[in-house]
Amino acid sequence: MTLQSVGKQLLNLACLVITLGVASCNQGNINTKYIQYNQPQPINKNLPQVIATTSVLCDLTKQIARDTINLYCLIPPGINPATYQPTAEDIQAIDNAKLILYHGYNFEPNVIEFIKSSENKAPKISVSQLAVTQPQRLSKNGKSYIEPHVWHNVNNTIKMVEVINSSLGKVSPKNQTAYTETSDKLIKELNELHNWVKDTLATIPNKNRKLLTTHEGMIYYVKAYNLPYKGSLPDVRNNNNLTDTKVKNLAKYIQETKVKTVFADNNTNLLSLAPVTNKAKVKLFDRQLYIDGLGKPGSDGETYQQMIDANTRSIVEGLGGSYLKFENNIGR
Repeated sequence: MTLQSVGKQLLNLACLVITLGVASCNQGNINTKYIQYNQPQPINKNLPQVIATTSVLCDLTKQIARDTINLYCLIPPGINPATYQPTAEDIQAIDNAKLILYHGYNFEPNVIEFIKSSENKAPKISVSQLAVTQPQRLSKNGKSYIEPHVWHNVNNTIKMVEVINSSLGKVSPKNQTAYTETSDKLIKELNELHNWVKDTLATIPNKNRKLLTTHEGMIYYVKAYNLPYKGSLPDVRNNNNLTDTKVKNLAKYIQETKVKTVFADNNTNLLSLAPVTNKAKVKLFDRQLYIDGLGKPGSDGETYQQMIDANTRSIVEGLGGSYLKFENNIGR
């Protein structure tokens, strides 16, 4: 698929431009665009242009920098970063940026390729690779690979905040003190969020403490918060035509795990998964997990903090625990 065709497809799917402001009353409105919908135009020519490739990086950068930068976010919520193809507008923004923040660990491979090939001499920061130097390794078809969804462990996200803070300060030294102040506040909140997740998951009855999802990215979450992981069902994520044999085999696998509930990520078609869970005689939880990134604007996973809250709520309620909302949330 060409860059031009991807751009046209996205234009048909969405409005010409999405401009997002931080919703909290104690934050200024940051100049933010998801640029793939329109030719990017600097909102304030006196501010540095910063690229954030993913929705998680976009939100964290927004919470730290507030209104001191022009923030351009490439991959919108709800789009799979692994298959996202950069548009001509994305490439132009990368070439013009003063700072490029990308996730790394091959999470957004096509975007990373263009970033590394760009002649732009601006800092190109792989946030997750600097923040998490010992990532989880999984194997598929006999080959080992790095699982990139590091932010599902909130402690890893704290390290990502530190990397973003340092990177922003090098681009805008006059704002370093302000960045450190907002980062410190965010880190304090994330520490509280981390403890809240542990306490909330602890309410799940022992007999139900088994998690089975459609996405292996939750490996960071289960290891951080001591929740036994029964694996994932990745074959159903992008497959709308499961054969009878595949349905039977997946159902058998689910039964062998002895889970009572299966959790799908928000890029999985529930209609495709339903025949599998029906055959296995287990519940398919009706709220999907945000695993590849944040939720769309207006959803219960719109910010990083909300996303962790929403996922934890789904898991806890689906497994019979007790949920009380995480309230201290400057990201709302």
